[in-house]
Amino acid sequence: MGDPDQTIYFISGLRRMILLPLAVLVRLWGRTLRLEITAEAKLVFERQDKPVSFVLWHNRLFLTPQFYRRYRGKRPIYGLVSASKDGAWLAAFFSLVGMRAIRGSSSRMGKEAAQAIISVLKDGNDVGITPDGPRGPCYSFKAGAIVVTRRANAAMLLVGAEFKSAVRLKSWDKFYLPLPFSKVIIHCEEAPLKAADPEHIAARLKALNPD
Repeated sequence: MGDPDQTIYFISGLRRMILLPLAVLVRLWGRTLRLEITAEAKLVFERQDKPVSFVLWHNRLFLTPQFYRRYRGKRPIYGLVSASKDGAWLAAFFSLVGMRAIRGSSSRMGKEAAQAIISVLKDGNDVGITPDGPRGPCYSFKAGAIVVTRRANAAMLLVGAEFKSAVRLKSWDKFYLPLPFSKVIIHCEEAPLKAADPEHIAARLKALNPD
């Protein structure tokens, strides 16, 4: 039996089916949102010349399946999910709402997870990265997002969202839940990776996500 720290947990069968009603609710909820984006930002979002790391704050994660489906098309998007038992539930939920999971985290199999992200990008797929996840502090930018994107020779797009009507949860990241049928303004710009300065990129990401 292997090292427990190297175990990747999965769920299937009935436990997976338990998540189905929630996934359907989230899909329907997302479809009611009125997303607005400028023509310039939409062009950045839709670029297809190379795979992309979409970088957004953890508290904007609810929007990922929605803006990706509307503006990005059918190319798969992967997100990093903990290899733990709790992560198994999130990975299953991802698959039900149209996303794929890379299993691992900074605290569990960190190097292997980073290499998996690079491999996914090199295979021509997109990834979503929350630089302040999975546990914060909120809006604390971790430079790993820059490292894996640069090593994969991919593009980094910074994504922002302004909520006109939303509930904020009492979680560490003050997670946003936009109210059904509310308006959300989407921002997107490319980060300059050749001379990437983590502090500058973090500042730009904050500017695209006003609270």
